[in-house]
Amino acid sequence: METTREHQKPIEPVGTNEGSDKPDDFLRAIVREDVAKGKNNGVVATRFPPEPNGYLHIGHAKSICLNFGIAREFNGRCHLRMDDTNPAKEEQEYIDAIKRDIRWLGFEWGEHEYHASDYFQQLYDWAVLLIKAGKAFVCDLTAEQVAKSRGTLTAPGTPSPNRNRSVEENLNLFDRMRKGEFPDGSHTLRAKIDMASPNLNLRDPVMYRILHKDHPRTGNAWCIYPMYDYAHGQSDWIEGITHSICTLEFEDHRPLYEWFIDQISASGGKPVQVGGGSVRPRQYEFARLNLNYTMMSKRKLLQLVQEGRVTGWDDPRMPTLAAMRRRGYPARAIRALADTVGVARRNSVNEIALLEHCVREDLNKTAPRVFGVLNPLKVIIENYPEGQVEELEATNNPEDESAGKRNVPFSGELYIEREDFMEVAAPKFFRLAPGKEVRLRAAYYITCTGVEKDALTGEITCLRCTYDPATRGGWSQDGRKIKGTLHWVSAKHALNAEVRLYDRLFVKEDPEDVAEGQDWRSNLNPQSLVTLQSCKVEPSVGSANPGAMYQFERHGYFCVDPDSTSQQLVFNRTVSLKDSWAKIENKQGGGR
Repeated sequence: METTREHQKPIEPVGTNEGSDKPDDFLRAIVREDVAKGKNNGVVATRFPPEPNGYLHIGHAKSICLNFGIAREFNGRCHLRMDDTNPAKEEQEYIDAIKRDIRWLGFEWGEHEYHASDYFQQLYDWAVLLIKAGKAFVCDLTAEQVAKSRGTLTAPGTPSPNRNRSVEENLNLFDRMRKGEFPDGSHTLRAKIDMASPNLNLRDPVMYRILHKDHPRTGNAWCIYPMYDYAHGQSDWIEGITHSICTLEFEDHRPLYEWFIDQISASGGKPVQVGGGSVRPRQYEFARLNLNYTMMSKRKLLQLVQEGRVTGWDDPRMPTLAAMRRRGYPARAIRALADTVGVARRNSVNEIALLEHCVREDLNKTAPRVFGVLNPLKVIIENYPEGQVEELEATNNPEDESAGKRNVPFSGELYIEREDFMEVAAPKFFRLAPGKEVRLRAAYYITCTGVEKDALTGEITCLRCTYDPATRGGWSQDGRKIKGTLHWVSAKHALNAEVRLYDRLFVKEDPEDVAEGQDWRSNLNPQSLVTLQSCKVEPSVGSANPGAMYQFERHGYFCVDPDSTSQQLVFNRTVSLKDSWAKIENKQGGGR
């Protein structure tokens, strides 16, 4: 698999007072009431339990902010637990990426880092207890047969022919499974609950499957692995989690988690809890974060990586946190999105424009302004003293006086945007045209006096202009009004740059909305990446490190990419200055 190309940026720590003014929600109300009543001795312990089978995406960010945020707000603790029960899909790369992403968001787990694999022996011992209590049995059905036998929402399931095996036979078979005597898929251990239950999760679910594959942490010590539904609730129990906060799709799984704890307890099982004391976890569900134009399935995101449709998990078009970091999204903006969306009990789809708004709001306050010309057109100022170079002052950020000013070199040869000139000016075109005067930001007024073209193609290659020396700084002493203001760079001092213009990865709000015979990949946006090779930027960015953020005036916000070299800077467009998609959709008829 192609690995990601990460770069290091300083972690943006969450301030100690952050969250004190967060709007209340039903989960915080529950925790507050439990603390007031002294439940669990007033202890609050949450956890974030990702499966290390892919990179974290924007949907996970809400859960991270919620679990770590609640723990901090109530002086509790939040555990990071890798639910590593399927070695066929787990890699150390994913474990490292998960930790990096959580820290980037501004959260720490301290000493409370755990893995479900830490509890493999305890989970196995409890499975033996359940077999002895007649609550679990070894089943010979294949995975397809088990799925078929579970029935439907309106019809009960069909019991396995092995359901009434004796305790002795089940113990013997489970021990042989543990010793590796059987091939993959030949046997499973299933809980014996109720094949007629209206909750399909209680219809004799699989607890263990045979998988002859080394585990990233336990090596070849095990060839049977617990299913997520068996390991998850018990891991919470072992760790003394008081509030197991998860998304709504796990609501129907809660009775199964509680059944396992009830039956293990009734059979004499009791954990030595990591957090001390005797705490029984209680699960609470909330609506996950969904965004339109976005795919949240890790399985499908992995397909994009493996099929080469993106350059890796951190491709800036991906919805992963690693990709958003590389694209230049500030961690503060991600946390702001989580706060803005809030905590609800009902699933909904949020506008991706809301995320982009949070990014703009943050970067508008923090990103320094610089001049960048994406499609350059040369300008020669004929009356400017030959060989002269001036250092002109430009404001770094008008939203932040403390950002100060910088010097920008100015000379008689410049680059402006090609789109800022029209040979035959359209009505209300206030930029440069023959005989027309415009303001160069922080520099001078110039007037176009001539146009040079390629003799073969007719393409404009250069503009001839004059400047008014009395307008230094971009202001006239005689009060004449100029409507057009252009950004520019000095041709002699400009740095070459590649600029990658990223857009939404999918063309439809719901990527799963496809015509018959197509799949979700047919909705990939062919214009999600446009690369510009001949861009020019002012020299002040020459020493910028990967991850440095800028606003290219009139273009948007851009981030220095780790692909940059000493010979060629590479910038990723983080977000445009405005929601350009809203304009496109409205023109196409009706907006959203």
